[in-house]
Amino acid sequence: MLILLTGSTGFLGSRLLPLLRARGHRVVCAGRRAQPGCDFVAADFAHDSEKSVWMARLSGVDAVINSVGIIRESGAQTFARLHAETPRALFAACAEARVRLVIQVSALGADDAAATPYHLSKKAADDFLATLPLRSRIVQPSLIYGPEGASARLFRMLATMPFAVRFGSAPQPVQPVHVEDVCQAILALLDEKGGPRSARVPLVGPAPLPFIGYLGTLRRALGLGRLRVLRLPEAVARGAAWLGGFVPGSPLTPDTLRMLARGNTADPAITSQLLGRPPRAVDKFITHPQAERRAAQLDWLLPLLRTSLAAVWIWTAWVSAFAWPVEDSYRLLERSGIPAVLAPLMLYGASALDLAFGIGTLALPPRRRRPLWLAQIALIGFYTLLIAVRLPEFVWHPYGPLSKNLPMLAAIWLLYELEKEGGRDDRPEHRPEHGSKHRPEHKERG
Repeated sequence: MLILLTGSTGFLGSRLLPLLRARGHRVVCAGRRAQPGCDFVAADFAHDSEKSVWMARLSGVDAVINSVGIIRESGAQTFARLHAETPRALFAACAEARVRLVIQVSALGADDAAATPYHLSKKAADDFLATLPLRSRIVQPSLIYGPEGASARLFRMLATMPFAVRFGSAPQPVQPVHVEDVCQAILALLDEKGGPRSARVPLVGPAPLPFIGYLGTLRRALGLGRLRVLRLPEAVARGAAWLGGFVPGSPLTPDTLRMLARGNTADPAITSQLLGRPPRAVDKFITHPQAERRAAQLDWLLPLLRTSLAAVWIWTAWVSAFAWPVEDSYRLLERSGIPAVLAPLMLYGASALDLAFGIGTLALPPRRRRPLWLAQIALIGFYTLLIAVRLPEFVWHPYGPLSKNLPMLAAIWLLYELEKEGGRDDRPEHRPEHGSKHRPEHKERG
């Protein structure tokens, strides 16, 4: 078949593309940038909301798989446009172009009980597709787990922390499904013969479990002990979610809390039928426990380390400028070889530099932090050598004010190495698994 695939650069779409090609299908990828292994047509779900735009892209197309979505709105990328308006234009064009099959990757919870803008916008497109005179399958996965998925990375991180937080008292049932099972189910739908003209297809794991139970199962699979749980009362959970709504990229918002409280489960019979076997259980999700455990632990340990370093710089700036007696500071500077006339400039200039280092440690993105780490290493090294030579009593001080620079240097060098060549971003992309990345090409539930 000739298949038009939207979201081919996303978590699910990038998995589907090689599987479709391996089955002999020719794939046309519609998105904002070309993807190796398929023909390419430029498309932008934030703007292409007219049926006529899509008609020109459907010549000869047998099937369409739409896997575009966002979990939070950003600028022109709104739920209304990406989840409802543009998909409806695409589906209307499919009906007019006589496309044989449309597979819409929606979300479990996009039904008559939907209450959040995310689910309501998904439901709007699903309902429209179901009314059209063409064959359609509306795939509704639960939380999708994939080793490289942003949400799976978040949940692995939460599972390795000293304790997990339970927000409120609702059961919060989930039924995670592995991304490979989702892909295999979609391939089975492409090959399906007969059946109703349109159908909603829930894709879930073998059994529901509480969200905290999901984290606990991941923790055991990672080779760690029992999960400790901190339970927050309902009012406190709602307050934390309200505050999270103001933090860019926060995994906890009022909407995500409502979706979590509602639950995310379904009968696994359809999933098992499509796969020809039971779906993979959560305790089988982890395939490389040691490597995945170490990566998950770094996801929260690195931000903790970075925050503590920033606190040291900011605290040092405040103490030097305001808390420590100024005359004592001037005497130390004079003993270090600084002329008295330059002492105020050096004192407050150094305090300003410390403050800048602290703010930069917190605020700069990973790709811009590597020069900052080198500058911090250079400054600490300079201070250490200067003080060791000019103020040798600090070398032998019982509290070790100078020797404590050594673990500081080691910690900063660790961050420098781990962020080498645009490497690890220690700020995970936090998204619930029934959502997707902010780029319109991405549909991620895992």
